[in-house]
Amino acid sequence: MQIDFGGGSEISFERKGKAGLVRLTRPSALNALTHDMILALHRALDTWEIDPAVACMILEGDGRAFCAGGDVVAAYRAGRDGAPAYDFFRDEYRLNARIGRFSKPYISLLNGIVMGGGAGISMHGSHRIVTENTLFAMPETGIGFFPDVGGSAFLPHLHDNFGYYLALTGNRIRWGDCLQSGIATHAVAADDFEDMRDDLIATANIDAIPARSQHPDFETPPETRQVIAECFSHATLEECFAALQRLADNGSKPAIDILTVLAARSPTSLAVTFRQIAEGRLLGLDDCMRMEYRIASRMIEGHDFYEGVRAVLIDKDGAPIWQPASLDEVKPQVINAYFANLGERELSF
Repeated sequence: MQIDFGGGSEISFERKGKAGLVRLTRPSALNALTHDMILALHRALDTWEIDPAVACMILEGDGRAFCAGGDVVAAYRAGRDGAPAYDFFRDEYRLNARIGRFSKPYISLLNGIVMGGGAGISMHGSHRIVTENTLFAMPETGIGFFPDVGGSAFLPHLHDNFGYYLALTGNRIRWGDCLQSGIATHAVAADDFEDMRDDLIATANIDAIPARSQHPDFETPPETRQVIAECFSHATLEECFAALQRLADNGSKPAIDILTVLAARSPTSLAVTFRQIAEGRLLGLDDCMRMEYRIASRMIEGHDFYEGVRAVLIDKDGAPIWQPASLDEVKPQVINAYFANLGERELSF
């Protein structure tokens, strides 16, 4: 039975068997989340949590993406028109926290591209199933933003500082890295996906998922993982850079490659992100979302977000001019301001 929770043609809802099915239906935009999609999914959560006919929720995406993120181009245009997208981020973060409180199995079928906002609507649920087609990234530092949508809640807890690496570099990973680092709960071959989906719809028996599971190893080589574990273990971002530089000076290709990527990222975003991940380790999801809303509210009032989106997604010249241009120029008091309480505008649930 099709159900209209809003969202128009961008997202569909169906109650079938024992499941509530959600399908993101913007394949031409890689299922990037619009404000209407966010609000509609929130309504579905509220309704299906108390519906005894719905034993689980299943999320999937049309085309080659699960969800490639939030619609940051819309946020860019809103800010450029003098109306920063506070409401978009407020409602997106409320949705992320709501998913974390959902009491029934919440199963994300990550058979394709998963980035940014796509992580936000999957990582806080109970089951995250990847395939060999999965491509995961938190690429926000490359557009002058930060790994939001609850990144501060899950990234600090990935094994061997892998979360710091993903957050700061924005590098893409595949299904083995997702499973072994803790991003995914299960890995299932794409050929088995439809049968598994049909079984879940018919029975809501999540205990059957492991029977179909694969166990792919890390794609990231051991040498690179060792560099990540060692260099991102330090208390400050400056110490992490120094550790990477020492290894690079001794000829470590993984360290050289990581430094090359970091050099292209927004220095302000790197500083904010490092602190965000460090502080998130000690916070619950709701408090992480409050912290992230403070950061996002300041970032959409600043320079680097608009310059990054322009360079990567609008003009696509790949040459953002960051302000400030280097990590040495990023002042501690400026970073502190991103984390300051918003007063009456604090995020509430």
